[in-house]
Amino acid sequence: MRANAIQESGVVAVIRGANPNTIVPIAQALKDGGVTALEITMENPKAIQVIERLNEEFNEEVLVGAGTVLDPETARTAISAGAKFIFSPTVSLGTIRMAKRYGVISVPGAMTPTEILTAYEAGADLVKVFPANVLGPEFLKAVAGPLPHIPLMPTGGIGLDNMEAFLKAGAAAIGVGSTLVSGGMAADGDSLIKLTERARQFSECVRGFQVK
Repeated sequence: MRANAIQESGVVAVIRGANPNTIVPIAQALKDGGVTALEITMENPKAIQVIERLNEEFNEEVLVGAGTVLDPETARTAISAGAKFIFSPTVSLGTIRMAKRYGVISVPGAMTPTEILTAYEAGADLVKVFPANVLGPEFLKAVAGPLPHIPLMPTGGIGLDNMEAFLKAGAAAIGVGSTLVSGGMAADGDSLIKLTERARQFSECVRGFQVK
């Protein structure tokens, strides 16, 4: 798995409460809108089923990973199910090592410059700046100054109204949750059409910065 796959995707859809019975049309709608990196959060008891279902359906067409991974054991379970990246809300050195052992992308969450540097030196491919809406784009810009070599991915409270500010501040990618998609959303035609349009707005915004 290429370490820069998340950066190439630009937007990661954070899907909480995903249902294996409805996840395929939701993922297809996201893919149609240009969002091809999907984070399935592991506090959901059906997360493993969802990860397996997505890999069966889409193979390499979407990048499927696990989020809210708090320990190495959960990381290994997710990787065994086919997760290609491991996201955490905190810096767990054991979880980072587990991800690297199995060759998947490691993205721990950090809130301070010390945590960001510690995570990166431990092997993180990107560092999730979390919660981004609390810290703000000015924090991201300030941290990127002395640590320009560390790819940062703000997550938490990112929407179309503030996304551009984080990209201007130097975000390498963006994690987007409920402002884009909810795992419990209806999978009917109208809802999926609206989801594809939202995904297109997010992905086009990121693509605009990637080509500059």
